[in-house]
Amino acid sequence: MTGKITYKDSGVDIEAGNKTVEYIKTLAKKTQRPELISGVGGFNGLFKIPEGYKEPVLVASTDGVGTKLKLAFKLNNHKTIGIDLVAMCVNDLICCGAEPVFFLDYFATGKLSPEQVKEVIEGIVEGCLQSNCTLLGGETAELPGFYKAGEYDLAGFSVGIVERKKIIDGKNIKDGDVLIGIESSGLHSNGYSLAQKVLFDSANLDVNYKHPDLEKTLGEVLLTPTIIYTRLIKLLTNKFEIKGIANITGGGLTGNIPRIFPENITCEIDLNSWKRPRIFNIIQEKGHVDSSEMLRTFNNGIGMILIINKDKEKEITNEIEKQNLRSYKIGFIKENLNQKEKVIYKGEYNA
Repeated sequence: MTGKITYKDSGVDIEAGNKTVEYIKTLAKKTQRPELISGVGGFNGLFKIPEGYKEPVLVASTDGVGTKLKLAFKLNNHKTIGIDLVAMCVNDLICCGAEPVFFLDYFATGKLSPEQVKEVIEGIVEGCLQSNCTLLGGETAELPGFYKAGEYDLAGFSVGIVERKKIIDGKNIKDGDVLIGIESSGLHSNGYSLAQKVLFDSANLDVNYKHPDLEKTLGEVLLTPTIIYTRLIKLLTNKFEIKGIANITGGGLTGNIPRIFPENITCEIDLNSWKRPRIFNIIQEKGHVDSSEMLRTFNNGIGMILIINKDKEKEITNEIEKQNLRSYKIGFIKENLNQKEKVIYKGEYNA
């Protein structure tokens, strides 16, 4: 061997990594809550339990954005994928009534691209601001030869707090309660493997294709970021009794709603009760996808579901409307000892 080999020669640029961390430190300051002790840049992050809790319970969640990343690569647009990452984690946390307090990310790539990293982190910061949680730390990993050029992977980790007596666990759900569906912004971050197979592989459409029923290009519609519901749910749980909350992610309506049911409970959902966004109709039509498959893969326009006492329906839907989100009474709870299906569908999609 004629010369010395450095880490940079193997494909890892420590200096670029350090510059990235310094940039993240600057951005993370925007998200600091008063409970922060130390954050980005150290070996760990330190965070105080917020004041006012008598019996605080920690709640944790981790997630990614799946094959929605492929769309970001195709469009070379990484500005909102970080919002999706935060949303996938904090929207799970709030289902038990928890308040998200801090977030950490894992970003891994073959070779660091400063502009790409900047866009991703700016999206993560925006997601943290929307959910009022601190970007406490994370990991930026450069793994030469492990990822294709220009590609990366993301994972997120969030922690929240809930008062033990205020945990929402679905145990009080009973016959006659109603399901309130809150609108999604589109696919959110689930079902992209099927959606992309249908639209780009089977139908041979391009990401820049402008479907006559869509206001934006196909790629722009699919890259729309996930709605973060944390502030809305906090407002509602402070004012009303919410018996159950379901985040409609992987598994769709069919798979996620029963996760919060006690024994011997089922629900009936009227598919005519809301207008399904056109993107779901296009996917179903182009791929000849069965309705049952659509319902267990996609959110179909409903991003979050609340289960409440029927006499609070008007008050709660009015409050949601004040927050500039649409909501619908989509069904009701039934007690049925012999019903195998946990979700029963009535009617047809209102497109």
